[in-house]
Amino acid sequence: MEILIFGHPALRERAKPVENINGKLKETIDKMAETMYKAKGIGLAANQVGILKRFFIMDVSQREGKNKLEVYINPEIVSAEGEMLYEEGCLSIPGYFAPVKRYAKIYVKAYDINETLIEKELEGISAIVFQHEYDHLDGILFIDRLSHIKRQLFKKWWRKHYKK
Repeated sequence: MEILIFGHPALRERAKPVENINGKLKETIDKMAETMYKAKGIGLAANQVGILKRFFIMDVSQREGKNKLEVYINPEIVSAEGEMLYEEGCLSIPGYFAPVKRYAKIYVKAYDINETLIEKELEGISAIVFQHEYDHLDGILFIDRLSHIKRQLFKKWWRKHYKK
């Protein structure tokens, strides 16, 4: 499984809801997890591997050398509060990091791979990663949340580091 890189049109598409949670989806999620762990990422949205469906995986415990994969299918952010700034990166924009303002606490709903409804509150890094991956499902990249000037600087940086 290959992670799509900035410029690929699938990264700008809005994903469609998952209609069937089945063995094929489980197999896809397993492959995505393998890809994410190999790339040393802490989140991966379906769009990033060319699948335009509303699901993503994340594992913030990987930073501590543990594995606790979380799967969010057809996720929703029900409510949000507070604000925090966090230095984000993205597997689809390798090597680039920038501070992004996100909600500090979010209440979310989604389904897991067993079709169980998940309702929970996330804060800190878990809230940041959830919002980052959730954005992917709407075709939004973290660089879209930067100021105009910072986006211009990113474009220069990208041209310099990723000439085609």
